[in-house]
Amino acid sequence: MIPKECKRLAEVDFPIAVVSKHAAKEKSIHYGHPSTLHLWWARRPLASSRAVLLALLLPDPCDEHCPAEFKAKAKLLLPQVGGGKGETDAKLREGLLKFIGDFANWDLSANATYIEIARALVKAAHPEDTPLVVDPFAGGGSIPLEALRLGCDAFASDLNPVASMIQKVMLEDMPRFGPSLADALRHNGAEIKKQAEKALSQFYPADSDGAIPIAYLWARTVRCEAPDCGSEIPLLRTIWLAKRYKKTTGQYTKLVSLEISGDRSTKSVSWQVKSYATPTRNLPDVSPPTITGGKPVCPCCNRAMTAKRVRELLTAQNGGTNVSLSASASYISGARLMAVILRRPGEKGVHYRVASNSDYVAVALAIKAAEQKLTEQGPDSFPNEVINPIRPSPNARGVSGATRIGITDFGRLFTARQKVALTVLSELISASKYDVVASRILSLALTKLSERSSSFVTWINSTEAPRGTFARQALTIAWDFIELVPAVGDEEFVELVEAMAEVSSYIANSTHRIGQVEQASATDVPLADESAAVWFTDPPYYDSVPYADLSDYFFVWLKRIKSSALSNQRFCDPGSTLTPKALECTWNQAHLVDGESKSPLFFEQTMGRAFAEGRRLLSSVGIGCVVFAHKSTEGWEALLTGMVRAGLVVVGSWPVATERGARLNAKDSAALATSIHLICRPRGVETVGDWGEVLRELPKRVTDWMQRLQAEHVRGADLVFACMGPALEVFSRYAKVETAEGREVPLAEYLEKVWEVVGRAALEQVLGGGAGALEEDARLTALFLWTLQSSNGVSAEASDDDEESDDDEDEVPKKKKTGGYSLVFDVARRFAQPLGIHLPEWEGRIIEIEKGVVRLLPVAERAKQLFGEDGTRTAAAAFERNAAAAMQMVLFPEDQAVVPEVKVRGRKKADGVSKEGTIVSAPARREATTLDRVHAAMLLQGSGQTNALRALLQAEQDRGPDFLRLANALSALYPRESEEKRLLDAMLLAVPR
Repeated sequence: MIPKECKRLAEVDFPIAVVSKHAAKEKSIHYGHPSTLHLWWARRPLASSRAVLLALLLPDPCDEHCPAEFKAKAKLLLPQVGGGKGETDAKLREGLLKFIGDFANWDLSANATYIEIARALVKAAHPEDTPLVVDPFAGGGSIPLEALRLGCDAFASDLNPVASMIQKVMLEDMPRFGPSLADALRHNGAEIKKQAEKALSQFYPADSDGAIPIAYLWARTVRCEAPDCGSEIPLLRTIWLAKRYKKTTGQYTKLVSLEISGDRSTKSVSWQVKSYATPTRNLPDVSPPTITGGKPVCPCCNRAMTAKRVRELLTAQNGGTNVSLSASASYISGARLMAVILRRPGEKGVHYRVASNSDYVAVALAIKAAEQKLTEQGPDSFPNEVINPIRPSPNARGVSGATRIGITDFGRLFTARQKVALTVLSELISASKYDVVASRILSLALTKLSERSSSFVTWINSTEAPRGTFARQALTIAWDFIELVPAVGDEEFVELVEAMAEVSSYIANSTHRIGQVEQASATDVPLADESAAVWFTDPPYYDSVPYADLSDYFFVWLKRIKSSALSNQRFCDPGSTLTPKALECTWNQAHLVDGESKSPLFFEQTMGRAFAEGRRLLSSVGIGCVVFAHKSTEGWEALLTGMVRAGLVVVGSWPVATERGARLNAKDSAALATSIHLICRPRGVETVGDWGEVLRELPKRVTDWMQRLQAEHVRGADLVFACMGPALEVFSRYAKVETAEGREVPLAEYLEKVWEVVGRAALEQVLGGGAGALEEDARLTALFLWTLQSSNGVSAEASDDDEESDDDEDEVPKKKKTGGYSLVFDVARRFAQPLGIHLPEWEGRIIEIEKGVVRLLPVAERAKQLFGEDGTRTAAAAFERNAAAAMQMVLFPEDQAVVPEVKVRGRKKADGVSKEGTIVSAPARREATTLDRVHAAMLLQGSGQTNALRALLQAEQDRGPDFLRLANALSALYPRESEEKRLLDAMLLAVPR
């Protein structure tokens, strides 16, 4: 056993950059990866879980209490993998950290040598008993799976029955039955596919030329309500069926579109599939989508409808998923079949054709089969459970789109043909004579198939592949959708079973221990006191992911598979037939506790009880780790408050890149690219800290940590939140902290000081010793851009396939955002307030605040504000005559109105913010600041006013160093490819030497 006094590697050092690289790369690995077993939201990468867990388990060789036996064993093992001979304790630590970083590589995760060395090191560190790793929010099971790989005992629990079933398969079934399970899955899957194909082939017939359909493109429809029109509008966003692009050549290699046209005289809409000659560098002109931003335009009369009216019309159609056909299978109304996606024998790739009337014949057969099943088996034969409408909370990112268009139960998410196909497969699995384990895994294959078999599945034209129902963590509206062929031909179901067999083989080859899985609340884990050597978990983050509501989608299908062996349902809410909601540790106002909507207080109290339970489970020599990846400052306060009150001391903080930089919410915002791993220990003696001593220690602790993290290329918001760990170490080592007068200092007050220290350190770093001489707007802009910097080279560019969801569209036209950068208001406020920066005074001048988000205006948007209606040309003439004298006269030539009140979210009263979260108006400052003059120079550069620019730059050189200091600092802070950086760099080249 490691002595209590001995520090673990996770407390002193960690290979952040190396592990971040492997963790980020793992997001793009699919073949054989355990994450492909089944969808679960916000799943931790195996790379970071494995690396952090090893660092938690192994002692620091440089610690005087490190066991000599462990050092000796490590010196024997590490040379086998290039870890050095460990000539000194420092070299030995270096070798261990290198091994941890190397083993994070997916390519080495199943390497026998690395696995054996890792287990031998863990055994040497814990010679008496096999360490038990506990994860009470196990979710997708990454952390306990890595515990098994390292030779530990693992206990995984989750309140959610779908998560528990995934864990049971991954942590118990697959390790227990080894490679033979993979063979059984392939055999059983093939048998089910054979039977399903026989039952379903009539619903997915081949074309007369032998082409095999693999998917169908449908569009929901509404009627144009223009008085002289009334034509049917197919709601189509998918105009490009194929838009393949090769970056190396800069050319499009395949282009296929769906051309839409309307005939006003006949009030009819027609379409055709059109292919274009490739390769080509330019996209040809195509017809526009019929719906954009939730608002359709009629192809016949070109009149638009409101988003609200579209939702009303679709609600009247129960979501518009299904089609109404005549007795002869002719189209009447409802969803319209637009195109068919096929494979042709002997030809590569996929092909497209326009749907014909004959395609509706198979649909009619499926509708008849669905009606017959309802008659014979009753309404429960298909999912009919009510979808819980996820109502927005004050800091929620979105709501469930399904219910807004009339999809109020799960059955309405699926076409009749999809319901029949999924039900046939579920019945075959239920009736099979396979053992419980194989049936359980096949049940997961069915529910995974259901995620690709709803009317919210869309088409990715860049890869010619489907995008699943949960492209986002919500049921967002899809106006047009893809209906995949599930089990006819060598498609979907067979591929999913094969993928599961690959996962089974991978786990069996890399894990030889069997885990323990329980469906349980994190606040009441069925384990003895002090039984865990490691308590390592990734808890939910306020309202970030509505796990229970999302998992209901799978649960309604699992319920209908009799052999699925769902976990004990004792936690289900009274009267509910869905997953537990009341006890779930999330903030979701749609869920009731004691008759009232859940509140932030519920989340904070539940999280506090979970941390207290973790403290109970941890042995006196144990160590814990809590993962956090949310940028809400309120979320951080809830997390840290719970840890401190539970008696846990934060002893380390490591940011590891785990998020995809190209995800939609990373675009020009401070979305975290890293997950912060807070290392903690049970607090020993309960002592009282002195507030003065804590404040004196804080700046050095934070500054040293910032330098350490920057050396590992950690930047921006990731660095800010990673500093919370060492800052909290200073505070959390005490049971409470008091002032000299005996007043207990709350954590929230201390965190305000932390933000101030981080902000001052950042300003000192980017603006140098003259930071205090620059005005508020310069300091605010510098802090803003510093916070937006990306970590570990993760790009903040959005991918081409990311489209904004129509789910959040409303009736009011939104102001066009032409650029700029965004921060959550509370983050901006917490930086600004302690540094004397008053956000209200800069609203409408350099920032814009809307819906709880602060947007830093791009320089281009300031042109009219700075130079007035006459623009740069008039200003340039004045600058050329006398730049120094013209400055104040030219800038801000037009009198501006008082800054209006702006609604923002905020629960706490703060400087410039009322209790209701309304920014208090303040007269805007009209005198030109250093930042204004830098922006004026950039605009002169952009408009080609070179003479005026030279005159201005000369005047600024005569004025003093602040102009150039700020310009150079901003050049280093703006994103590399931004227009602002281009203008700044060009302007700086014009500075007289």
